[in-house]
Amino acid sequence: MSGKRWIALGIAALLLIVSAGFQFVSTIASANIENMFGGVNNNGVEEELIDEGQPQEKIAVIDIEGVIQDTGDTPSFMNQGMYNHRQFLKMLESAGENRAVKGIILRVNTPGGGVVESAEIHDKVQEIQEEHNKPVYVSMGNTAASGGYYVAAPADKIVAHPATVTGSIGVIMQSINYSDLAEQIGVEFNTIKSGPFKDILSGNRDMTEEEEEILQGMVDDFYADFVQVIADGRDMPEDRVREIGDGRVYSGKQAQDIDLVDELGSLEDTITMMTEEQDLSNPQVVRYHGVFSFNQFLGTSARSLFVQDAELLGLKDLLMESQAPRAMYLYTE
Repeated sequence: MSGKRWIALGIAALLLIVSAGFQFVSTIASANIENMFGGVNNNGVEEELIDEGQPQEKIAVIDIEGVIQDTGDTPSFMNQGMYNHRQFLKMLESAGENRAVKGIILRVNTPGGGVVESAEIHDKVQEIQEEHNKPVYVSMGNTAASGGYYVAAPADKIVAHPATVTGSIGVIMQSINYSDLAEQIGVEFNTIKSGPFKDILSGNRDMTEEEEEILQGMVDDFYADFVQVIADGRDMPEDRVREIGDGRVYSGKQAQDIDLVDELGSLEDTITMMTEEQDLSNPQVVRYHGVFSFNQFLGTSARSLFVQDAELLGLKDLLMESQAPRAMYLYTE
């Protein structure tokens, strides 16, 4: 066998050994990271212990933090702490199926977000209440507006801080008209389309009255759904919901005065209320987190090697984002 052949075999063997070793280290490190701050249940959800108590009688606290939007399945190291929709639904489902969990508290701190995503959370909350017969309370943080209120509406009890910003009941759809700017800098758009409304809400031209009517019809449909969700969840006449649901925001105290909120208090107060009202003697309180694995960390690190400027990466993502009109249950300043 030639020297080159031996060298090739040696390199192949070395790569095999390194690969096996890397996989072993990755597995061990992943397990250590996932269990560093709390236990990981059978559904791959981390439980952070908040209050000691009986482990067979738990209250699960799950956070909704940030804009409610589905940005993908895999969380990255750089966006830890940001809202991850699929991960949140997984945590909610895990709490519903866990027999030791006797009640769920959603800690809501969001200006809202997507129409579809908000509806998915709402439906999952109702599923837990009906199929698993578990109470769901909501504790509002700084902001629980628009879609943040939509997801809270079916809760058995809503608790807000007096200074919470909530309400903003309504739907918004926006686009940027940059046609004048494009004309000034000499940019011309050529559009070939199969129908007159294929480029509806395009930013390179003014919107027609007929297009506005089409989009307004969509917004009205989504708003009607929002109104019905509140009417059902709060046992409130539809006319009353429309009266208070004109898009304005309310403080937590104002929201209580118009029956959008049941009680005023903190997260700790909400835990106490659930403990007493659900006849729990000494519940263990845990906060659910999505698990960020070592493999995901390595993937993020490897990706960063090929990105020289994080701002350029963000600009690329912005430019590649779909420009299709999107209705939102979102409180915007």
